[in-house]
Amino acid sequence: MAEKDLTPEAGAEGELTLERVNVAPAQTWNRLRTNDITLTVPAPSRKGDVYFSLPRLFEGVECGMGRAVTDWVESQAKGARYVEVPRGERREEPIVVTVGAGEVADTGVMVRAGAEATIVVAAGAGEKGGEAGTSASLLRVIAEAGARVHLHEYVSAGADRQHLESVGISLDRDARVDVRQYLLGGGTVALGLACDLAGERARVDLGCRYHAADTEVLDVNEVVRQRGRSTRCELSYNGVLEDAAKKSLRTTIDLVHGAKGAQGNEAETVLVLGDDVVNKTLPTILCDEDDVAGNHGATIGSVSPEQLAFLASRGLSREDAERLFVQAVYEDALMHAPCPEACAVVEAVADSLLDEEA
Repeated sequence: MAEKDLTPEAGAEGELTLERVNVAPAQTWNRLRTNDITLTVPAPSRKGDVYFSLPRLFEGVECGMGRAVTDWVESQAKGARYVEVPRGERREEPIVVTVGAGEVADTGVMVRAGAEATIVVAAGAGEKGGEAGTSASLLRVIAEAGARVHLHEYVSAGADRQHLESVGISLDRDARVDVRQYLLGGGTVALGLACDLAGERARVDLGCRYHAADTEVLDVNEVVRQRGRSTRCELSYNGVLEDAAKKSLRTTIDLVHGAKGAQGNEAETVLVLGDDVVNKTLPTILCDEDDVAGNHGATIGSVSPEQLAFLASRGLSREDAERLFVQAVYEDALMHAPCPEACAVVEAVADSLLDEEA
């Protein structure tokens, strides 16, 4: 493996600054500060360790947070985990990637032609506070022709912690991936996903639900490259921001030259429940082909007076009504949790939001 220059900046012993990561392919005015995020992470300190890398095929998979984060994770992870699902096999047991406080995971999954697999990333179970620290997960998935992949991401972090979540997916002809993301708060949570619809009729369906409160920071960058003919992507985001939370969402659908018949849609709904909330949404469609269709939109607002009046007539105060919207995010996460590890992430942060029955 080639050496990488990851020397910490002067005066920041033991730390490394990753400048301008999670960058969207098409950027806006820099003064809006929507294009990227800069993160401070532990510097590499693995002298003498033997690193087991993934097969070289994974080096060509684009990841959402960018090359700098990929290099950093590869330098920090104790080893890479490789999982292969054989041709035509339907794997019943999910492939689970658990990431605790201060842990770094590097995972590659190969889903062979006609196979089916479920992948779960569970980051942050049991984190409610404590010392500051950084955890990270790098996941790269290659799905061959006709493969089916179900990806679930459950992410939270303690109030003083940060988590980096970078995903890269490559889909061949007639392959399909559906993604469920639940981003449930943390000091700083940065997530990037890049999906390459390389083959004809490849498809991605992504649904993301998020909640951020207090002074939490949520930074999301997601890119879909539609290269194959008649490819399809559906991106949907729904979240709640409270208090003085800060959220940036960059979504890009790239209709590449040659992708005739491709269709892409993206939409976001944001509920704002705090006067000091900072919400930045940058939906982008890039097009270098005719005979394609792309749509995007965003709805941002608070609970309407009509909704409050309706709920008040049933005995709910404004605070109770707003709490229902937040609670719905966590209930949905629990209902769709595919394994105990995912449930543990939700339970770690939702004790005060969900009743005993939930």
